[in-house]
Amino acid sequence: MNIIQKIIQYFKESKQELKKVVWPSKKEIINLTLLVILISLGVAIFLGLIDYLLTLILGKFI
Repeated sequence: MNIIQKIIQYFKESKQELKKVVWPSKKEIINLTLLVILISLGVAIFLGLIDYLLTLILGKFI
């Protein structure tokens, strides 16, 4: 098998595999995206509070 045949075979197999994929619905995509955004904001707020508190505590010693 030469390189061109291998490349063609790769794309054919990739196309077959993509037909087996169960794609999420639009509603699932929106819900999961919102979940990721909310978790990211929660972590950012949590880390910001920890940073602020540690800054206050260390400021007392310096």
